[in-house]
Amino acid sequence: MDLFDDNPLQLPGAELQLHTQWLDSAIADDWLNELNAKTPWQQPHIQIYGRQLPVPRLVAWYGDAEASYRYSGLTHQPLPWTPLLALIRAQVEVAVGQPLNGVLLNYYRDGQDSMGWHSDDEGELGANPLIASLNLGGTRRFDLRRKGQSRIEHSLPLQHGSLLVMRGPTQHHWQHQVAKTRSLCAPRLNLTFRLIKPSP
Repeated sequence: MDLFDDNPLQLPGAELQLHTQWLDSAIADDWLNELNAKTPWQQPHIQIYGRQLPVPRLVAWYGDAEASYRYSGLTHQPLPWTPLLALIRAQVEVAVGQPLNGVLLNYYRDGQDSMGWHSDDEGELGANPLIASLNLGGTRRFDLRRKGQSRIEHSLPLQHGSLLVMRGPTQHHWQHQVAKTRSLCAPRLNLTFRLIKPSP
């Protein structure tokens, strides 16, 4: 497991690092298989233009007892840490150098599962949140664009065992997505660790 030996990505107003081989492939395989088998996946509905539509992926939220998380109009109460997720959290905390108290699991079953344009800028994440994104399974393209713009400015392939870290002002100035694709894609599991801060 490497600790930040990859070069940081040079984007103005952003602090990103992609560690393409953060995990040994055999460990990544084991984690993927166990999490796929044991996670109680949900597919919540969100309201878009007055219509209730299913989120285009499966999700699960784990965390410390106080780490409830609201996004897309939904409030998620955390499931308790499993032994494996607690182990993964501890290793990610060492890598990023700060505590993390919640993780959102997103399961992309195929190329039609996706994540729309957004920034991780909810109030409970604080002013300059750190988001650590661990990728297991099939490779998917991660797009970035400046807020207020429509053009994709940078894209990254997020591969099996890679860790993408976003911190500092990134969420103030940039949005990201995982777009639908017609290309054949293996299922992908993404774990995004974060620190939920208590309400004042």
